[in-house]
Amino acid sequence: MEREDVIEEEGKTLCEDCFIEGHHRIQACNPWAVRSKKIFREEAGLEGTEGLTELQKAIYEFIVSSGGVKKEEIAKKFGISLLEAENQFALLRHCELLKGQKRADGVYLVPFGDK
Repeated sequence: MEREDVIEEEGKTLCEDCFIEGHHRIQACNPWAVRSKKIFREEAGLEGTEGLTELQKAIYEFIVSSGGVKKEEIAKKFGISLLEAENQFALLRHCELLKGQKRADGVYLVPFGDK
């Protein structure tokens, strides 16, 4: 990498993509994001998985068909980083399609309507 293409942070040398990924965490529990997404989807006439990316649809369908999965399973299955899995979950949470659910062995991502 060229010197101008790297970012130094806490003694680490990072490429721009790694720096951005490390600092771009979408907050799942964000009432304003949920409200904004809900209004946007209603005005656009979107329901269910309409308007989602192919990756988001695949993640949603995987979770529904599995009855709930841990975020690590999503990262592994779809070949994405753990941060990207968390960000995709956050976006699906804002659409009120998924939520987190505590179980005996950890937190699972489940369909929003599950109890």
